Amino acid sequence: MIELKNISYAYGTRLVLDHISVRFPEGKCTCIDGPNGCGKSTLFRILSGLIFPDTGSYLLDGEEITQKKLKQKAYMHAFYQKIGYVFQDSEAQLFTRSAEDEIAFGLYQLAYDPARIHEITEKYISLMDLNEVRHQAPFTLSTGEKKRTALAAVLAMDPKIIILDEPTASLDEDGQTWLIAFLQQLKKEKKTIILSSHQPEVIAALADHTIQINKHHQIVPNPENKA
Repeated sequence: MIELKNISYAYGTRLVLDHISVRFPEGKCTCIDGPNGCGKSTLFRILSGLIFPDTGSYLLDGEEITQKKLKQKAYMHAFYQKIGYVFQDSEAQLFTRSAEDEIAFGLYQLAYDPARIHEITEKYISLMDLNEVRHQAPFTLSTGEKKRTALAAVLAMDPKIIILDEPTASLDEDGQTWLIAFLQQLKKEKKTIILSSHQPEVIAALADHTIQINKHHQIVPNPENKA
């Protein structure tokens, strides 16, 4: 489903991804590990269409994703229905007046019928146990509530691919246990999950495949990365 071919990216003169080539198996969970600053978050931003590689190509379902294509409204909507991205700092992607509005926002952008928007929003408010905070501004929520709100907003779009940058970061033990169980359920639904984590227990519980990026911003050779 997703293939990166010889991807490189730099912030000015600082190289953060160096000729990365990898495939992400459809319907599986791939975990990316590596030291801080190795380029994991930059890689996720490329996969999510937020930035574009300096060199190389990004293929989704065999079609190259480019900045020019994502400027086309219909194409952009189709792309973001396929891919959902939850930032490491969930607060950075929450911007509406309430948790409820956050979940409904993307559905309004896609011009869903109001009754359908209400149905989907209620589903994820219940699923993520957000009813008590549904009318609160996102910045007032706890770390776990912010994480669940961001995840609900992404899942409401029903993407085939879910990208999570350090999803258990800043969560307490109960929050981590809940999130791991939830992601295990998504795996049963054959979602394609791409996540980063430094925690061996998270990798052991979720990963079907692992990719290691080293401090030189390159993928560590591993036979399974060629699958």
